[in-house]
Amino acid sequence: MFTQLNKKFDISILEKMPRPFIGIDEVGRGCLAGPVCAGVVILNEENPFSHYQDSKTLSEDKRKKLAEDIMAHHQFAIGWATVNEVDDINIRQATFLAMSRALKKLNIKSGTLLIDGRDTLPNISHYEQLAIVKGDQQLRCISAASIIAKVARDELMMALAKDFPEYGFEKHKGYGTEFHRKAIRKYKPTEHHRKTFGGVKEYLST
Repeated sequence: MFTQLNKKFDISILEKMPRPFIGIDEVGRGCLAGPVCAGVVILNEENPFSHYQDSKTLSEDKRKKLAEDIMAHHQFAIGWATVNEVDDINIRQATFLAMSRALKKLNIKSGTLLIDGRDTLPNISHYEQLAIVKGDQQLRCISAASIIAKVARDELMMALAKDFPEYGFEKHKGYGTEFHRKAIRKYKPTEHHRKTFGGVKEYLST
């Protein structure tokens, strides 16, 4: 059984590719604050998963319920790259790092990586890989990965909001909303802000 949401991606490409199919997606790439989080999921086809959707289309409550379902019935792992790593090696490389860490935790030695976006993972030799633009809208395993990554990262940002209430992390989760940008200008960046990003670096204390 293949795991497609719509017909845009040519699913016949997967017919001769090795199993398992490992969906990979990240959350937080475009944020001004907080780490990057990556999810990886192998769907258990004996359990229902037709209700998994792109995490951006779901309400917060629905995402949480689906994340619980995914973690209860399917193989999954989560990986992180810290704010310091984002600043040290750039956001693209930090995204690769978070994905590689999640994949390592999954502890599956072969198969096909189905990765949301345009990039495959560098320095990975024992998997087949496909990068699929808008993959989280097209393949269930990538959608599931996006859901667990989104929920994990949102929970972390809501925890940070308790220590830094003036920044509104619980509302925007670190993205560059007008409220967030105004808070950075007024209160200066915290240790959780990405010091190399525009909208943050201009307001670092000298």
